[in-house]
Amino acid sequence: MLSGGGVLRHIRNARNVSNFGAVGNVASAGDVSDACDAAPVRRENFPVASRLLPRRYRRHLIAVYGFARRVDDIGDAGSEGDPGEPRERLRLLDAVDADLTRLYDGGEPRLPVIRALAPTIEACAIPAEPFHRLVEANRREQTVTRYETFEDLLASCALSANPVGHIVLHVFGLAVPERIGLSDRICSALQVIEHCQDVGEDFARGHVYVPGEDLRRFGCVEADLVAPSTSPCLRRVVAFETRRAAALLDEGTPLVRTLGGFARLAVAGYVAGGRATVAALERGRHDVLGTAIRPRRGRLLIEWLRVLARGR
Repeated sequence: MLSGGGVLRHIRNARNVSNFGAVGNVASAGDVSDACDAAPVRRENFPVASRLLPRRYRRHLIAVYGFARRVDDIGDAGSEGDPGEPRERLRLLDAVDADLTRLYDGGEPRLPVIRALAPTIEACAIPAEPFHRLVEANRREQTVTRYETFEDLLASCALSANPVGHIVLHVFGLAVPERIGLSDRICSALQVIEHCQDVGEDFARGHVYVPGEDLRRFGCVEADLVAPSTSPCLRRVVAFETRRAAALLDEGTPLVRTLGGFARLAVAGYVAGGRATVAALERGRHDVLGTAIRPRRGRLLIEWLRVLARGR
């Protein structure tokens, strides 16, 4: 599924990491708008709006992707900057949240990213909650940088990953509780897989998503996350988290069997992206610091066809 935050990696092909740019002193709606527009749309591991999808779906997925990506980039902005920057990021996030509320209250949104989202919200009857949860996830990123247990990490995924799965189901007109529960498993799994790929990059931004109790269990310390090479203990803990995520992904994959047409095509692609990345991690022996772990396109296509055919 799509997501704000990490899961977006499984939505576009190949990644171009770039900085958000200076946030500066946000003093007006115009400043907020400029800062939001400055956020780059980064490319990820599976096409968010596959050209195989008709325009009626593609345009809505592009709008959702744009919102989720912008909010995520605001939350990531200036991580290596001065101590005042988190306050500026929070101010930006508050402005986005307020503009969402303005839209749902019947007002005219001020920010381009919300204006672009408005037709999708109206056409697909998407509720406000998943959008607000994505903003809240990025608020928490400013203060919560460690997770003690896997359950704590999944609670974070419930804000940062799962809401976009809900939104995508609404885009296809298929959002019912049974599907949403399966979607949550897929989204959380993709988020954890992304964290396994980016252990070193996340640590450089001041975040550790590997649960603390698991680091200790395998004899790791945080210094292992920034070492020049991937230590044996870190390989073991990444392998452990990857297996957990793969199992969670398998639990959610029956969602595909409940779908038909273009929705089945899209969701099977998201699952395939996750499975191909798990295969890449295994192929690279979980060397997440020494090499860039990326799925092979051939493996992704094979997984996509397999999930489409079997629904599992």
